[in-house]
Amino acid sequence: MKILVTGANGYLGQGIVKTLLNYGHNVIATDLSTQYIDKRAISKACNIFEIDNPYLYFNKPEVVLHLAWRNGFVHHSETHIEDLPKHYNFIKKITESNIHKIVVMGSMHEIGFFEGSIQENTPCHPLNLYGISKNALREITKILAKQNDILFQWLRGYYIVDNSSFGNSIFSKIVSAAEKGVKEFPFNTGQNQYDFISYSSFCEQVAATVSQDEITGIINICSGKPEKLAECIENFIKVNKLNIHLQYGAFPERPYDSKAIWGDNTKINKIMKQLNSK
Repeated sequence: MKILVTGANGYLGQGIVKTLLNYGHNVIATDLSTQYIDKRAISKACNIFEIDNPYLYFNKPEVVLHLAWRNGFVHHSETHIEDLPKHYNFIKKITESNIHKIVVMGSMHEIGFFEGSIQENTPCHPLNLYGISKNALREITKILAKQNDILFQWLRGYYIVDNSSFGNSIFSKIVSAAEKGVKEFPFNTGQNQYDFISYSSFCEQVAATVSQDEITGIINICSGKPEKLAECIENFIKVNKLNIHLQYGAFPERPYDSKAIWGDNTKINKIMKQLNSK
């Protein structure tokens, strides 16, 4: 397929574009800058919000994978609300064109405070501006896709584990601190349980989902099981042989973080099973 990927130069975009290319797709990758994008892709550096007709500008893609989003790790940034109309206008233009499918990256922060397994029909009560904006964009995109009779997939992402210092996750920050010679990393109690998934598995699940049309709607990109944050990070430090220790209790738990939350992996397991059987 010919797939347009927005936000392709970002932390997620780089790996997802590479995986889509490995699957044999033709990828048009766009971002404000393109220096980290796989050279096999057709790269276009631009501001997607300033393009009048993105469908024609990006040479008539069949599928659009919308990853673009700024300040994703700054949950209370006002940019989430400020940028929401821009995302709406871009997706409206795209869905009113001749594309086959719209796919957008979401977040488990759409749910808000919840304990247990998140399913596609789990009620959403987001507690920060990031979650509120993503939740609103999901509802908007669902309506636009239905109005224009195109397929819709919403990829609800969970916590990514990666040993790269490129990025803003706690794992990236720990690697970066260790590379700088920092011996102690300030931390909370680490007792909350989350759904952790490796970067490579995350990219594989996204690429596999985009590559098929049978399973649509909200799809959890996840491992499907809870793990204590402290145990996950201690194991991460050990496996990567980092000379750094956690300073427990330096920070309080965030009030909007659930005690135990993970994704239902029924849909993604079916997608991956179909892929592996081919």
